Amino acid sequence: MTTTVKKLDQFDHAQVAKTSMKAFFNICDKWDLNTEEALRLMGEPSRGTFFKWKRGDATKLTQDQLTRVSIVLGVYKALRLLFPTAEQAHAWINKANTHFNGKPAREQFCTGNMISMLDLRRYLDAVRG
Repeated sequence: MTTTVKKLDQFDHAQVAKTSMKAFFNICDKWDLNTEEALRLMGEPSRGTFFKWKRGDATKLTQDQLTRVSIVLGVYKALRLLFPTAEQAHAWINKANTHFNGKPAREQFCTGNMISMLDLRRYLDAVRG
C-alpha cells in the first residue's frame, strides 16, 4: 500500500477556504462570539470580505488567515477533549477564569493578537497534558 502526499499547490484552495470558514463560523456561533470578535480573530479583514466568507463565498485565504482558523480549531478541539459535554466545552471560553485574572478567556483570545491566540492554545494543551 502506498500513500500519496499532496503538495501545497495541489490542493483546491477554494474548497480549503470554504471548509475552513464554515468551521470557523460554526465555532463562533457555538461560543456566542459577536461580529467584532470574529473579525479580530481573522486579522480584521474588510467587512465586505468577512461577510462574503460568512455567506460561504470564500475562495482563497492567506497563510495568516489559515493559521488563525487553525488556532481556533485547535482551541475548540482542546476544549471538547477537556470537557465531558459539548455544552461545557462551548461555555468555558465565556466563564471567568483565575488563569486570566478572573476574566473569561474570550477577552484575551478575541483581541486578534496571534500571540494571545496561541497562548490560549498552548495553555489548553498544557492543561490536557
